[in-house]
Amino acid sequence: MRRTINKNMKQLFTIFSLGACFALASCGNNATKQESETPEDTTQVTVHTLKTEEVSYPEDTTTAKSYIAYEEGHAGKLPVVIVVPEWWGMNEYAKRRARELAGLGYFAVAVDLYGNGKVADNPADAKAFATPFYQNPQLALGRIQAALAKAFSYEVADSSRTAAIGYCFGGSMVLNAARLGQPFKGVVSFHGGLAGVPASPKLTARVLVLHGGADKFVSEAEVAGFRKQMDSVKANYIFKEYPGATHAFTNPDATETGKKFNMPISYNGAADTASWQEMKQFLGEVLQ
Repeated sequence: MRRTINKNMKQLFTIFSLGACFALASCGNNATKQESETPEDTTQVTVHTLKTEEVSYPEDTTTAKSYIAYEEGHAGKLPVVIVVPEWWGMNEYAKRRARELAGLGYFAVAVDLYGNGKVADNPADAKAFATPFYQNPQLALGRIQAALAKAFSYEVADSSRTAAIGYCFGGSMVLNAARLGQPFKGVVSFHGGLAGVPASPKLTARVLVLHGGADKFVSEAEVAGFRKQMDSVKANYIFKEYPGATHAFTNPDATETGKKFNMPISYNGAADTASWQEMKQFLGEVLQ
């Protein structure tokens, strides 16, 4: 009796084991089949390589040594954005901004407005370098146009889509260029002076002014006069003010420079970030 039971149990165990092995083999075959039917990922990843270059070209009585930045690998041509620096000249800060613009998909040119790569390391020299351009806005316009001509010599640059941004002194210069009729799609002034060439129907560019509410270099009367002139010609402009932000609020070196030369300037991280976002949205609209 015991032998019969043991014999029956061995038979049942053998049948169960064979069934389990068959089931496992079937699962294994299904898994292999599913993997083999999964299509390969054929997504193409476009690699953009940042290219920077210092370029020389003639501009009236001098030679400019400007800085170009753009990313290779984009499909089609790139909109051109001119960067006009602070009154210190075409320094590393201006170059950094050009690289950041390149990262956004633009062909950026940081302009050596003074010529021969001249930069100032103190306010007295900076004022001396900048004064002729305040006195003669056409001089600045001519040098901005020379930078544009250099940009257009690159096949990747789109001459039909151009804009300009400027910081402090540079903000004044790009506003003047637009008011003199330079056909930019748009111009952006970061903490720039607002006096200068009177607004007229020659102004066709859209304008974005990013202003520090605590800027001691630009009076409330100057702000009011700017707004009145722009309104009088029905200009397409946006005026953004950042409470508590001083002159040069976008430059991380401004606080130290202000202390060194006893100037009412300082960096404001919140205003820097917010103004850059405003610029990104603005350029995306005008250069689309």
